[in-house]
Amino acid sequence: MAIQTEAPSTYLSTWSHTPSQWFTRADGSRLRYVVTGDGPPLVLMHTVRTQLDYFQRLIPLLTGRYRVYAVDFPGMGWSDIQPDAHYDHADLQGAIVEFVRGLDLVDVTLAGESMGATIALTASVELGERVSRVVASNAYDYPQGLERANPLARLIVSSVRAPLVGPTFASLENRPILKGIMSGGYADPTRLPAPFLDELVRVGKRPGYSRVAREVYRNLPTLIAARSSYPSIIAPVALIYTSQDWSRTSDRQSTAAAIPTATVHTIDDADHFCAMERPHAFAEVLLSRP
Repeated sequence: MAIQTEAPSTYLSTWSHTPSQWFTRADGSRLRYVVTGDGPPLVLMHTVRTQLDYFQRLIPLLTGRYRVYAVDFPGMGWSDIQPDAHYDHADLQGAIVEFVRGLDLVDVTLAGESMGATIALTASVELGERVSRVVASNAYDYPQGLERANPLARLIVSSVRAPLVGPTFASLENRPILKGIMSGGYADPTRLPAPFLDELVRVGKRPGYSRVAREVYRNLPTLIAARSSYPSIIAPVALIYTSQDWSRTSDRQSTAAAIPTATVHTIDDADHFCAMERPHAFAEVLLSRP
């Protein structure tokens, strides 16, 4: 049975006039999402250890062209937590596929960053003709991704994954630790908004969330395994890579070569968290037509 989330914090209201909505899945658990704008549907999927508010700087740039849906992955942000869920690739992709089908979205653009980029790519295969385009920024589909951010991230993530001490390390997350890890994804760490960081800390204190975080970190290899579906992608794909992303040249080349429909775009002066650090550049790719 899902742990129903407590009322979300008021953080959303600091950047959006649109309140949260809830999508109820077949198992009774709920996904938080926001929807705003006019045009064909665009579904935004966030990174590891963030939530839909991650796109607060990007969404206002898109609402004149798209009907934008930003969603919290299962267990993350303020979506309900499933105590027995694995939070692996299959779980996360299944939630997005159910969301798109449940709202009967067609002619949809799937877009995401990091983990969200990988889910956007693989979900497009299952959703087939419902998807008109995929925009995948800094796809997390290679080994040691987050652990490449900085030494603190490498220490914490490896410890959280560890068999015996992992749950203890997962429960120790606090603001300085989270700030240290997140800063490793910004070319300029001052671009990480302090209020957003505070919101992530609030979410991290939800009952059951430390297990969600641990399961996500432990199951990141399932995102790599999901690359096997890339050759089956039929929708046009725009791959975005930032100049200072954690991915290596060989990682980027391998992903581009595996996707038959891919074109590659490079954004300078940004690290892994591009939608927060360079939202106008990200929006330029989304607003361009293939």
